[in-house]
Formats: sequence, C-alpha cells, structure tokens
Amino acid sequence: MVMTDLNCQIETCQKCKLWIGTKHAVPGEGPTDAKIMLIGQNPGAEEDKTGRPFVGRSGKYLTKVLQKYGLNRNELFVTSIVKHKSPDNRKPKPDEIAACLPYLITQINLIKPEIIVLMGQAAWQTPRQPNITYVVTYHPSAAMRFTKIRTKFEEDITSLKQANQKEKTNPTSKAPLYNA
Repeated sequence: MVMTDLNCQIETCQKCKLWIGTKHAVPGEGPTDAKIMLIGQNPGAEEDKTGRPFVGRSGKYLTKVLQKYGLNRNELFVTSIVKHKSPDNRKPKPDEIAACLPYLITQINLIKPEIIVLMGQAAWQTPRQPNITYVVTYHPSAAMRFTKIRTKFEEDITSLKQANQKEKTNPTSKAPLYNA
C-alpha cells in the first residue's frame, strides 16, 4: 500500500459516526520518509475546513514552538489518532479511536519514523512499536492555556530536538521515553 491509497481510504471512511457532518477527513501531511511523526488527538474546525492537520490555533502554536527549537514542520509527518473532527471538539471515544487505529498503524508502518511524539491523552493510546522512540507530552492546546503545561511541553520539544540530533549523528542510539 502507498500513502495516497491510504489517504483515499481515510477520506471515504465511515467506520464510526465522526464522518457525519464533516467537510473533510484529515489523514495527515508531511514527508512519507519523515524521521519524526507528531500525533495529536483529533482534527478541529479549521482542520475540517481545510483537510490539513494542526492549522488552527493549537497548530499555529505548535508550529511556533517547533520553529523556536529549530525543528522544521515541513520535515515532520503530522497527523491525529482520529481522522475526523468530533462534535464540539470533544475527546474521541474509545470506539472512534479503535476505528481509526488501523489507519494510524498503517501510516506508522509506511513512514517508519524514528521518533513519534504523542500529544495529548487520546494520542497516548497509540500502540507502541519496537525500534521507535516515543515522546509522550501534552497537547499544544493545553500548553497554550496553562503555564506549567506550556513549560513541560516546550521541554519535551527541546528533548525532541536533542533526540533528533542524536539520531542524525548516531542512528543506533535511542532517546529516552518522556512522560507528561
């Protein structure tokens, strides 16, 4: 399978009720050989309008933090554990996550990232695979609202940059697992 085929499957998915009333599925975007993959909770209203991940307020904040720490968003693959927006931007329900997990697992298998950043409680449910470093942190929307969470989120992004540099200089090394 190639990413374009997977994206078509996601865009026409009706495995759960989240597709009802949405404009676009949001499969994700970025290089299919990205070394770093960011996984969030679910698309919001702006993402639903555009079909692109993290383009709303929390996405703008995420991009700003990535830039602040020398990471180029265009070099990362960005997606969510759920591929359609949920009503009132609520957390995805277990059955909705279960319906989308095969898509996410396929994305991970196609991209083969070295580092996966799990942003928020829903994303933390992503099944772990061997030979991938996982950075577990808060969702950017929580970091925008709460100072303590913002500090921790930015520390995790700093660690992500350090882990990425370590991967570039020593591909066999693995960064530690960080917990929010």
